[in-house]
Amino acid sequence: MKSMHDLGVPVPSKKALVVRNIKEVTQAQRETALKETEYSMFSFPADMLVLDFLSDSGTSTMTDLQWAAIIHGDEAYGRNRGYYILLDAIRDTFERGDNPKKAINLIFTGETNIEKLMNELYLTSFEGGFVNGGVHQLKRPNAFIVPQGRCAEHLLFSTIAPLLRSKYPKKEFYIPNNGHFDTTEANIMANQIHPINLFSANLFEEFPVDQINLKNPFKGNMDVKRLCDFIEEKGVDSIPLIYLTITNNTAAGQPVSMKNIKEVSKVAHEHNIPLFFDACRYAENAYFIKEFEEKYKNISILSIVKELFTLIDGFTISFKKDGLANMGGGLFFRDKGVFHKNFSGEGDIGIKLKEKQILTFGNDSYGGLSGRDIMALAAGLYEVIKEPYLRERINQVRDFARKLAENGVPVVLPAGGHAVYINMDKFFADTKTKVEDFKGVGLTIELVRYYGIRAAELGPFSFEWDNKTPEEREGVLNFVRFAVPRNVYNIHHINYAVAAITELYKNRDKIPKVKISRGAKLRLRHFQSGLQPLYS
Repeated sequence: MKSMHDLGVPVPSKKALVVRNIKEVTQAQRETALKETEYSMFSFPADMLVLDFLSDSGTSTMTDLQWAAIIHGDEAYGRNRGYYILLDAIRDTFERGDNPKKAINLIFTGETNIEKLMNELYLTSFEGGFVNGGVHQLKRPNAFIVPQGRCAEHLLFSTIAPLLRSKYPKKEFYIPNNGHFDTTEANIMANQIHPINLFSANLFEEFPVDQINLKNPFKGNMDVKRLCDFIEEKGVDSIPLIYLTITNNTAAGQPVSMKNIKEVSKVAHEHNIPLFFDACRYAENAYFIKEFEEKYKNISILSIVKELFTLIDGFTISFKKDGLANMGGGLFFRDKGVFHKNFSGEGDIGIKLKEKQILTFGNDSYGGLSGRDIMALAAGLYEVIKEPYLRERINQVRDFARKLAENGVPVVLPAGGHAVYINMDKFFADTKTKVEDFKGVGLTIELVRYYGIRAAELGPFSFEWDNKTPEEREGVLNFVRFAVPRNVYNIHHINYAVAAITELYKNRDKIPKVKISRGAKLRLRHFQSGLQPLYS
């Protein structure tokens, strides 16, 4: 008799207890809405869609434990109890490996012993990691709660940029990454620093669809040789940080191997350059490491995460991804680490960051979040590292990509952890299409128009190809991304999406060029500019 895991089908990891019905909307009604919202994907009313793959950020269906945690939310302005729970959940997730403390259970069980709460939660002191506690978080703050990832990026780059210019007034600065995402790139550029993408050389190599469950080439890796050459060319003083995005959202959501992260960490620390993660999808990346790096097959997700984070000096994160939360983000750096030492010459960098956090987002113990958000996020950190959840999550995305590939649609293979990416250069290879035609945007417009499906162009329009120098254009890829919300869709949703995308691929010669009718020079223009499809 076969075991439950040998039946050739996935074992379910969850069941739905609440259903939201989808409204019936006609094509004519969607066409009207597209026109009235200037054909902007970010402005189209979500309630008129059948499927929404615009983003996986904050779109998760939360678990019952997270909803239970919301009831325990404390809206106190200063040092709400969720603040202590969240900071300890972050220590559990990124520092303690297989020995989590789970202080959240003190709240869930209604602990009333004040001495116990004081000694184990409210007055505990920690130092030396990513989350100082007690007096150390006051004297050397290194953990900063904010509403979402881009807030953490703004907090970091807007704080360090003046310090860099003060120390080196005539120098140009660069931040290399395996793939800067749009908000990261925009925040870096807004502070007159140059974002540099060092994509893995194998990103566009063909991958057989029948091998999708058997191996992974870790196409999200950073090109280490190019990194070394870049450091030698520009000089160590011109590179304030090195960034690694896990998984690599810009590079088709591809995972980054532990081997590559160790190599980048070695290079960074040999040159005394702080290494940061853009850690939005750290749990998904850890699952890929467990699945496809032989050494880690029998290692827990929490142990892999712990090892990953021993290799870096800090991280920014949107907890709206691998926090299973609808809101939340943060900036964290290692106490007395390379980043702290490099940027504390004119006063403690943590104090400077806290000043800006309080000025911009609110008191440090809520950082622009409600107490309910904080508790849901803390509970979500314990949910997102569960292997059954991660297995089902990644297999769903993998199934989506496999079905498209089998229909001939040029998706990037193997699939990443959170989204399916269609290669627009290959999609329109047999048509007379130029980069500036923005036909990836045309595809997203037609998907909404005909089928009520929303996706995101992550290519020359979103990354402002027409506003960049020839050198900068080399770092612009040409994808349309279908980001799958966590715990939201089932096989019927995926099959409908596959059928719709396949039909448009068969009729790709009818997909319009698109011009920017308003806001071509706006920063992060894909969130707010006006568009006009040009139908033949």
